[in-house]
Amino acid sequence: MQVSVVVCTYAMERYDAFTEAVESVLAQTYDPVEVVLVVDGNGAVYERVQDDFCDRECVVCHNNEENRGISYSRTKGAELASGDVVAMLDDDAVAHEDWVANLVAVYEDTDAVAVGGDVRPDWQTDRPDFFPEEFYWLVGCVEPGFAEDGEEVRNTYGSNISFKRDVFLEAGGYDTHTGRRGDKHIQAHEAPVCIRIKDLTGQGVIYTDDAVVEHKLFDYRGEFDWLVARSFWQGYSKRVMDLLYPDEDGDETDYLRFLFLDRVPRRAKGVMTKPSLAAVLQILAIFVFTGAVGLGYLYALVTPGLLEKVETVVE
Repeated sequence: MQVSVVVCTYAMERYDAFTEAVESVLAQTYDPVEVVLVVDGNGAVYERVQDDFCDRECVVCHNNEENRGISYSRTKGAELASGDVVAMLDDDAVAHEDWVANLVAVYEDTDAVAVGGDVRPDWQTDRPDFFPEEFYWLVGCVEPGFAEDGEEVRNTYGSNISFKRDVFLEAGGYDTHTGRRGDKHIQAHEAPVCIRIKDLTGQGVIYTDDAVVEHKLFDYRGEFDWLVARSFWQGYSKRVMDLLYPDEDGDETDYLRFLFLDRVPRRAKGVMTKPSLAAVLQILAIFVFTGAVGLGYLYALVTPGLLEKVETVVE
């Protein structure tokens, strides 16, 4: 089974992290692995990518003529790929050397059409005392209670997800209404393609603990204001998802039940038995971030012509 790993990037200031991501793919224990590098409309970055990587036999390189966004770029990478499986890795993530091998093991042992794995936080600064691990999803990492090993889920995170290439392309790839494009970022862009794959095949994404990537969390991801804003736009994006995929039931209710009936009471009990300022701040942050998500959803709910505004992202 040949695997193609797609890594997309778009800015020179991300190049060092991008290089680490690519090198981690080139160092995989599994063979054969093809590496597909897509630069999103940045000629200077593409020239450097050509110098550093494009002369290798297992590497395919492409530069979009203009900035088209992460969803377009990843789909383009899958189109250029030749593997049976296409795996996605963020340009600020580093894969463990057995990452691909452990993804492939699930495909070989099951009838999976999509497989994703664990995304662990790699703080590039001290983790903020107020940041609760229940909100690791806010920074693209796997949170406690996300899934059991071998469980089928709607989608895993974009730093660690793979698909049978033919199924991915038949489902239409990523939805270009969502995902990062310049300063526009409708979040949760993994969900739409996984919803369409489920509609097509009747199967979701299999989660495996064994396939691990480390996701770099730079200083700004630990800033309280940034996290509140991120929470707000997560709620906004949820409303966009409701409009784009009105028949899809999300798992937000289950998550809120788990959060407020399990995690918060457990944390409160811990504060009572072993008081600490950090523990109190993390409980407060859970309420603040959850509230910001709700406000974002409400804002989108009362925004006139929201779907038309979203559709301008792909114009």
